[in-house]
Amino acid sequence: MGTPTRDRTGVLSSSPEQMIEEARKAFFVMFGLLAVVWLLQLANYADHYAFSRDHAVVSGDVGTLPDILLAPLLHWSWAHIESNSGPLFVFGFLAAYRGVARFLGLTLLITVTSGLAVWLFERGGVGTVGASGLIFGYFGYVVVRGLFDRHLIDTLVGIVMGASFAYLLTVAVPGTPGVSWLAHLGGLIGGLLGAWLFRDRHARADDGSSGGPRTATGSTLQTRTDAPRADLYKELGDLGLL
Repeated sequence: MGTPTRDRTGVLSSSPEQMIEEARKAFFVMFGLLAVVWLLQLANYADHYAFSRDHAVVSGDVGTLPDILLAPLLHWSWAHIESNSGPLFVFGFLAAYRGVARFLGLTLLITVTSGLAVWLFERGGVGTVGASGLIFGYFGYVVVRGLFDRHLIDTLVGIVMGASFAYLLTVAVPGTPGVSWLAHLGGLIGGLLGAWLFRDRHARADDGSSGGPRTATGSTLQTRTDAPRADLYKELGDLGLL
């Protein structure tokens, strides 16, 4: 019970119980992350945002390099954290529900690429904090993950999210006042890179030599490669539908 199985294309699959369990873990991980962000905001506010000033990422300042890891958890105001909290939870949950361990690696990657983009290219003297780099990273990851994993449901989720929130990309380019478009762009690049680095590498077939549809016992269905439906079988197999 609860043991991963392989579907007829050789792709490792999970039972509905396992998927629900991973989704539950993702929910509590994101709830915990938001709790930490809001607790830091309370302490930050009580100290007149000294924490944000002390741990902001400043371009070219070597002393702020370690703050790349902390800056995404800090904000400059209540309006700042309120605008970030909803998207952070939604995109973070969608990024995490396929596996929390993979999500943690993704989060570290996005944090680094977003922070380095600010540290390397932001104009001097500007301190940058906020979770928007993570948001853009999770967004990019969710949009393209299904393509790299060849997973139909995730592909559909990515299409819906991409179409619904495409406007976010307008603040990942120069010209929006008061926001760090470099943090957004760096996070987005990290998310896209993460979708490739953390893609599902499980073999598509048990012996790695045949990608054709399989029977319940694992034997390859005998279909002629020149048959009219051969391409259809292959596409359905790649999408995990056979």
